[in-house]
Amino acid sequence: MKILFITSTRIGDAVLSTGLLAWLIERHPGASVTIVCGPPAAALFEAAPGLERLIVLRKRPFDLHWPALWRACVGQRWDLVVDLRRSLLPWLLAARSRRRLPRADAPVHRVALIARTFDLDPPPAPRLWTAPTHERAAAQLLAGTPGKEEPLLAVGPTANWTDKTWPAERFAKLIGHLTGPQGALAGARVAVICGPEESETAWPVLAAVPEAQRIALAGAPLLTVFALLRRAALFVGNDSGLMHMAAAAGVPTLGLFGPSDERLYAPWGEHTAVARGAESARELIARAKEGAQGSLMESLEVAAVETAARKLLARAESAARAQSVARSP
Repeated sequence: MKILFITSTRIGDAVLSTGLLAWLIERHPGASVTIVCGPPAAALFEAAPGLERLIVLRKRPFDLHWPALWRACVGQRWDLVVDLRRSLLPWLLAARSRRRLPRADAPVHRVALIARTFDLDPPPAPRLWTAPTHERAAAQLLAGTPGKEEPLLAVGPTANWTDKTWPAERFAKLIGHLTGPQGALAGARVAVICGPEESETAWPVLAAVPEAQRIALAGAPLLTVFALLRRAALFVGNDSGLMHMAAAAGVPTLGLFGPSDERLYAPWGEHTAVARGAESARELIARAKEGAQGSLMESLEVAAVETAARKLLARAESAARAQSVARSP
């Protein structure tokens, strides 16, 4: 069986589509899958089961990337074409079956909307796959004192839009509170994670972490980052692709929201939570349109984020204890 799966350019949207991809792979064992995505997200799919071809769709002027993609796909007869970009391409290819992302008639989380492509309820949760090389690289990054295992706090202080980044000095203060002697993750190592072009933005946060505790991950391979996130005790970060990767990894994930709508893009999963300040996304977007500069998340206080983080950790620990009791003889 030949499946063509067309997903997003941005990392976050691509991650949110992986639940549907995983469902398709499990529903059609042995299928050969061709995945189409934009350059930022391409590395997410390197270890996907059944991957036959990964096509990187680079945007061109006048939408000329679509004819290029058609030429790359037209020579194959497809059993199923799934288009989450809502293009006309599925109807320009020879295919036994075609599915396209439906439109939302009301605010709905992106994962739930993607699931409607096949009328799936409950929606399948996002999922990523790693190779042994990614796991080894993550383990090496965490190699510390023999016989001593410190918890890991992962932090994502950047985003693709400056307005939705929580101020760096507040991230630094939060890290100090969480990893200090009385913190919920006392003595934890801290992984500060950002993209290759975001090092300058992330540096004030990294610099605030004692050198012995810090792990700098600027531009590390995405699946190595994902493998490291699976080993974390907690992730705290802005609404970003990294936040969605953390949630897909199953780590307790606290997303910080400002001028983006958590109804659509909250981290998806059992052990996730959202913190936002006094202003709604709509109010903050209006401020941005009026010319406001810099972070629009000043109303989100460190104390509120720390409280949300402690509650999330407590909830995750309670769930882990309950599962342990259920498994015991």
